[in-house]
Amino acid sequence: MGKLAVVAVGGNSLIKDKAHQDVRSQYVAAQETSEHIAAMIGEGWDVVVGHGNGPQVGFIMRRSELAAHELHRIPLDVAGADTQGALGYALGQNLQNALRRAGLERPVAAVVTQTEVDPHDPAFDSPSKPIGSFMGPEEAALRREQDGWDVVEDANRGWRRVVASPRPLRIVELDAIRTLVGSGVVVIAAGGGGIPVVADERGDLRGVEAVIDKDLASSLLARQLGAELFLITTAVEKVALQFGTPEQEWLDHLTLSEARAYLAEGRHFARGSMAPKIQAVVEYLDGGGVQAIITDPANLQRALRGETGTLITPD
Repeated sequence: MGKLAVVAVGGNSLIKDKAHQDVRSQYVAAQETSEHIAAMIGEGWDVVVGHGNGPQVGFIMRRSELAAHELHRIPLDVAGADTQGALGYALGQNLQNALRRAGLERPVAAVVTQTEVDPHDPAFDSPSKPIGSFMGPEEAALRREQDGWDVVEDANRGWRRVVASPRPLRIVELDAIRTLVGSGVVVIAAGGGGIPVVADERGDLRGVEAVIDKDLASSLLARQLGAELFLITTAVEKVALQFGTPEQEWLDHLTLSEARAYLAEGRHFARGSMAPKIQAVVEYLDGGGVQAIITDPANLQRALRGETGTLITPD
């Protein structure tokens, strides 16, 4: 094995804008990301690719809602599994093509990955992650009564279903992923944070209606695999303090203690976007990780050379 990197690709990075949400456009976006990852591999890195799936799960749930008068609804854990297959296919085929064009003979495999969570995680008592489409108050009340959904009014735009976002505890397919990486396979795993599952008293697993943060799951995977690099691609080239304000300050480098302190202040990183990425990096470095980088896909190679991106290291 060479140097091992876990690369977490944002689900939104596969959708450029509202005019490019169709399957073909997502495939083209995956092609661009795959070219950069293939270049990493050409530079000697072994790579495990994680990816987000928020928009894609939303599309599946919306189709399910529209077809509910005729077909059964899709459970959330199954929707997550569906996206692992579809995005694993798009990323995997593009990686195979990019590696072949670069003259690199490396097999690629996507692993349908389950992530175990605690059935007593406090997140199950206070669901907060919005999914699916907006509803009127009548439909929201009906879903609460008939289907047991938790629903909330979302920014005066209507009502939405909310689900739990529990912390990832265990990557169920870890041994299989480790074996594949050790055999030289480029692995796509833990898509969308993994399919959320819980274990009963006998150890049997079952899926649950929840959403796992993909950066926290990728961080866990990076720690358990002993990766030398945890790389998160997102919509911005660098991390910024006080993002979106006149006092915005782009960061080239952070230490672990600085990242932890800024995160604790609660005013620098948006709760639904950069904050979980910084938290994922903190957990990776706390667990013995070597270095982490946050940047956008187009600047991945430049970030690896230290020319851009935000590098986060232990103290």
